[in-house]
Amino acid sequence: MKRPVLFAAAVAVIFLISMTGCGTRTVTSASVQSESEQIAQVQNAESSNVQTITSKGSDKEEVNHNNVTQEETKISANPVTENTTVSEIINAPVFGDFGRLLFPVDRTVTGDMTIADISSSNVYVWYSDIKKEKTVEIVNDLKSRAEHGETIFYPIYSEQEIASNPSKKNTGLFFFKGKPGAKFAVMNAGGGFMYVGAMHDSFPHALEVSKKGYNVFALIYRPDDPYTDLARAIAFIYDNAKELEVDPEGYSLWGGSAGARMAAALGNSDSMAAYGRPDIPQAAAVIMQYTGYSTASGKDAPTYACVGTNDGIASWRTMQSRLKKLDSYGIPTEFHAYKGLSHGFGLGTGTVADGWINDAVAFWERQM
Repeated sequence: MKRPVLFAAAVAVIFLISMTGCGTRTVTSASVQSESEQIAQVQNAESSNVQTITSKGSDKEEVNHNNVTQEETKISANPVTENTTVSEIINAPVFGDFGRLLFPVDRTVTGDMTIADISSSNVYVWYSDIKKEKTVEIVNDLKSRAEHGETIFYPIYSEQEIASNPSKKNTGLFFFKGKPGAKFAVMNAGGGFMYVGAMHDSFPHALEVSKKGYNVFALIYRPDDPYTDLARAIAFIYDNAKELEVDPEGYSLWGGSAGARMAAALGNSDSMAAYGRPDIPQAAAVIMQYTGYSTASGKDAPTYACVGTNDGIASWRTMQSRLKKLDSYGIPTEFHAYKGLSHGFGLGTGTVADGWINDAVAFWERQM
């Protein structure tokens, strides 16, 4: 296959969003497991630390790109550290007028906060395992790319569109460039459709996948109109594929939590037509983490999913059940439930999920 009055009420709304896994879509399946089978699988996961269920997939040969890396000779001038402040970063000339979008514009992030300060669930609510070292690496990578002449940010709306709707100013694509002509991926961070947690939930993924040679875009979207912004982003990349030096075919959509709902919805073969672009092919694969998204359709894209067994927001059973529905339609799927992990583990570095992103890339490659 190639294609979010009174304080109590506000708290209740946020809680309701959290319990739904941070959005929605269709079907039923004859292959849904019984409760006893699900319990047995959790027991098996506890004995092996990782539970993996792989459904039918493509027979295409898997391609290993682990040996493809970015130039290691690029070193940023005056690299940031965990003590660098937000103000110093967003006001750096190389980040132009888009540096503010590196951090959640819908959360309280003050200029005197350091990278160490912001690497916390106090900022990135609903997330765990936030690593300041990774934030340092990401900012330095983007800074170095810009200093060496790469365009690292693209607006997805024109100046005229932004003038007529100022909220569109808080959107855009951060570009982690890979090999010229390689296929592209779009990463969508979660945040409960309240904010965009890119520094933990899409930038790290984008950086790692770009190290494998792929061209990766991390979308900063409006929490109140996320699907429209993702559709626009896909169209922008597709229409400018030549200038961006990306292969417009066989792309993948990635996301965690709310971002996973976005990826799944726009991965449906009818989605781009609904946004006025029937000419854009369906995503080759959707890669999703920790979401309660349960709607399924025979027109959905091949899907890889992973979640922690201790996720109190997105049940592993809900995610597994949806993939079984997709499998019943003959759609390639792969599912992983990781023992003990909670919501928002990101790359899972140093946990039982460490390395899951390599499995996800391999799944995408089999669908190309």
